[in-house]
Amino acid sequence: MTIEDLYKLYRKHPVIYTDTRKISQSCLFFALKGEHFNGNEFAKKAIESGAAFAIVDDQQYAISEQFILVSDVLETLQDLAKFHRKQLQIPIIGITGSNGKTTTKELIRSVLAQRFHTFATEGNLNNHIGVPLSILSIDDSYEIAIIEMGANHQKEIAFLCEIAQPSHGLITNIGKAHLEGFGGIEGVKKGKGELYQFCAHTGGTLFLNGDDPVLTKMSSTYGIERIIKYGSNADYFIRAGIKTSSPYLVIAWKNNNNVSSELTFTANSNLPGIYNFYNIVSAICIGSYFKLNPEQINEGIRSYLPLNNRSQILKTEHNTIICDFYNANPSSMLVAIENLDSIESASKAMILGDMFELGSEAEKEHQLILEKAMAVNSEKKIFIGEEFYKLKKGKTAEFFKTVQEIEHFLKDHPIKNSTILVKGSRGMRLESLLPFL
Repeated sequence: MTIEDLYKLYRKHPVIYTDTRKISQSCLFFALKGEHFNGNEFAKKAIESGAAFAIVDDQQYAISEQFILVSDVLETLQDLAKFHRKQLQIPIIGITGSNGKTTTKELIRSVLAQRFHTFATEGNLNNHIGVPLSILSIDDSYEIAIIEMGANHQKEIAFLCEIAQPSHGLITNIGKAHLEGFGGIEGVKKGKGELYQFCAHTGGTLFLNGDDPVLTKMSSTYGIERIIKYGSNADYFIRAGIKTSSPYLVIAWKNNNNVSSELTFTANSNLPGIYNFYNIVSAICIGSYFKLNPEQINEGIRSYLPLNNRSQILKTEHNTIICDFYNANPSSMLVAIENLDSIESASKAMILGDMFELGSEAEKEHQLILEKAMAVNSEKKIFIGEEFYKLKKGKTAEFFKTVQEIEHFLKDHPIKNSTILVKGSRGMRLESLLPFL
């Protein structure tokens, strides 16, 4: 079956699933393979559960006309997404970066939704499977889309751009994330810069943090012609500054349509941390670019509530928790520690977990974070994980190899009446500590 023929089926059955536990009537089931499973084995169950067709790549499972045999199910899914993208006549904003991708995506979604029927990547569907599934979730009712693109190796962003074909691009920042896969910080620049390269080749529009010298240099390297800048400079399309950051960021801003030099408008957010400043300003910039008025933009910023343990403030019976443990890398860990240091609180504490995927840089990067953390005025400092534990000698702090160990510690030594930063890589599963805080 050709992609064109499969696309006709998709238009009749535009809901796609890869998990038989989520099957809905008259959907398409793509039998993807994983390291520990073979989706072909579940194709029959998908049909029995109501799927209209199952796309398989093993002859023995193609037992009726409802089973469509292809050479490779994943490649077919990606090719179908590419074909569908070509039919969509809407702007698609591609977002990548080392930190803040999801928060920025959700802020932009919240802003644009004040005027447009807006699609945005759900959850963390930002890889070689998630991006095509996201594209195929965009129906004719949507007027604009935001596609998050994640990567831990070079050439991944380039590949995702070929599927999503973004008309507009944004890199949040370049930081020390996935150093092992990218091959160091220069590899991160090259890998994330593939979005800039795509914009340059296709004549796309780039939204650029003009205050970021790394991103500014990268954009000039690729020779992108259409650049919309935001930051603190009066010449930028959006100029902004922080009015207050305790506990939540309040942003003063103006656009270049306003002849006054004053920062005329005020955006109140539900986000803590100065490190979220540029995430918010990028959403203001994109909203203004797409002709939303200041009232709509400010309402979009105000109505976004952080979830999923990203920059989320949680008040428990005993403490105020800065839940920032969805993931961590040296760059995001550094700004989170700096933010805790800047917060006005009678008592502070930090619980930091290991950072993953740092390869040969792991010991050095954990040492740098440890030194930064030890310099902060915090009554309690707790470090968890094998990497931090190696560095405990001579430090006046608590060190634990596992989360289970600290759970027992917190039962006997509870922290109360404190503002507590909890941050670590996803694999540390620091959310299990919340009942003890």
